[in-house]
Amino acid sequence: MAALAVILILLGAAGSALIALRSGDRQDFVAISDEAIAPGHKIEKKDLARGDLAGATGGLVLWSEAEKLVDQYTTSWLYPGQFVTKENFTSQPIPPGGALVGVSLESGRAPSEPIMPGDIVRVIRVPAANQDGAVPAVLVGAAEVTGSAGAITDSKTSANTTLNVTVLVPTERSTAVAAAAAAKTLVLVKLSGGTKPEISRSTGGN
Repeated sequence: MAALAVILILLGAAGSALIALRSGDRQDFVAISDEAIAPGHKIEKKDLARGDLAGATGGLVLWSEAEKLVDQYTTSWLYPGQFVTKENFTSQPIPPGGALVGVSLESGRAPSEPIMPGDIVRVIRVPAANQDGAVPAVLVGAAEVTGSAGAITDSKTSANTTLNVTVLVPTERSTAVAAAAAAKTLVLVKLSGGTKPEISRSTGGN
């Protein structure tokens, strides 16, 4: 019994040492503070909070670099407690005549290959299941993708997941795009990289 007690004590000490070692690997990163932030928001200091993490944290913005995010613009919806990457921000504001709309897409609503910031997509509204006789409608012929997270299919398990993208669309069509996204009747078609978007961050309205 005494030997067993010694073994348990040694195992407990080893576990404590491992926890302490892992705790020592924790770093501070930038997270979003108390309120959700919409695409196109100009970042202020009060929007940012400090959070610590350990393990695989590649791509996250270190707290020591938080000042660099101030006066940047968000490229997608950000939520309280969410850790951020540099891809969540841009130095370019929303151009005149444009609006950023966040879209969540499931399997069959976008190509299985990645849709990344800078890609050009066609935004199409398709009929809902109960809309007999309705026809698809092109809402935006060519829209620039400004933010992307997730994927239609998980690369490790091949399970269907959700792709979240932000698209830059003409202001007058942003309501229709947002409504179709909320109703889950939106489809994105990826176009050639040389396609000219209707609204561009570099040129504004075309």
